[in-house]
Amino acid sequence: MPETVLRSTPDAPWLPPGGRAEVVRSAVAPVPAGLVRLLVRRGDAVLCVPRDDGRADLPMRAVAADDPDGSAAAAALARDVLGPGARPVPVGHVRNVVTAPDAGYPWPVPLAHFTVWRADGDPRDTGTWVDVRDPACVLRERHWWPLVGDDPA
Repeated sequence: MPETVLRSTPDAPWLPPGGRAEVVRSAVAPVPAGLVRLLVRRGDAVLCVPRDDGRADLPMRAVAADDPDGSAAAAALARDVLGPGARPVPVGHVRNVVTAPDAGYPWPVPLAHFTVWRADGDPRDTGTWVDVRDPACVLRERHWWPLVGDDPA
């Protein structure tokens, strides 16, 4: 599957001035990866866990420097959430394009990627199932949202 840009946000307010965020459909995990998220679906519902700020999000893990595409982090996350048989596959990513970082920007430049991986299975721990078809879905504000809405079930 070729890379497809689903959304581009020039001058994204959460990035340093001039930064652009792109949501990309791709079956290839890009380099460098900063974070991985795990998409687990049951029909129109996705598994969410609380973030540090208490809001719902997909399960997430930071990527170590020796794991450039995040595949090891994604495998460990899937194993922790779904058990040893889980096999995550990338569905896409958010790509930050930042050419002039400020002191508070912690990610690689000029590109940083935050990949969404999908895996099937039953969660080992509890989480919250969120209906993604609900117009009031709390996940619609997330940068990676177009990957969920466009995810081929």
